[in-house]
Amino acid sequence: MNCFFHRNISARPKEGFARLKGMESKMKDKICYIVGAGVNYNLDFVVTDMDIVIAADGGLDHLQKAGIAANLSIGDFDSVKQRPTHGIVLDSEKDFTDMFAAMQEGLTRGYKLFHIYCGTGGRFDHTFANIQMLGYLAAKNKRGYLIGRDYVITAIADGEGISFGSSCNGYISVFSFSDTSTGVCIKGLKYEVDDFTFENINPMGVSNEFVGVGSSISIEKGTLLVIFPRDSFISSLIE
Repeated sequence: MNCFFHRNISARPKEGFARLKGMESKMKDKICYIVGAGVNYNLDFVVTDMDIVIAADGGLDHLQKAGIAANLSIGDFDSVKQRPTHGIVLDSEKDFTDMFAAMQEGLTRGYKLFHIYCGTGGRFDHTFANIQMLGYLAAKNKRGYLIGRDYVITAIADGEGISFGSSCNGYISVFSFSDTSTGVCIKGLKYEVDDFTFENINPMGVSNEFVGVGSSISIEKGTLLVIFPRDSFISSLIE
């Protein structure tokens, strides 16, 4: 059984988990892979004909070492060993990051699902900028996954939800990214809530746990960050 499933729900019903059953998984969507210049914790993805791989600046070096071809490279290329002969060259002084520009290229090409690698482990301000990208995507009814060494971060917003299979294990944390997140429903984890409000100044959503049953998280209004083990994410792509 797959451990991880994405669900996109238009509204959270009072019974919470029941509305999630039978809905189509977003994991079948074409994927925009973005590889940045952060620490490489293993590029363990397999590209299909529907997918696109975008190298953001120094991410090009990571891809070349892994033997993965980039469909597009973009950035000011201040952190690459050798500037590419083809690609989108950006000014070094700009109001957005190379990773954000890569995401915009994916959105322009019609992608709704983004797997972001090598976007953590270096400068924390760049890591946080990449987390903000997740909120940006969620606000546009898209989904991004920022894949770190042993964890994955995603964001859900305004009527969306995410669910997990019974084989998931370990800790999972939920934080409000907006000032408040209302109508939050958590089912099947060690600590459950229904129609609950989280605040971004209170970390009470930290260290929930999988308990060997199917689980789900949904939100009516606001934006939530969900942080869960990378093994739970990777196993869903293999099975």
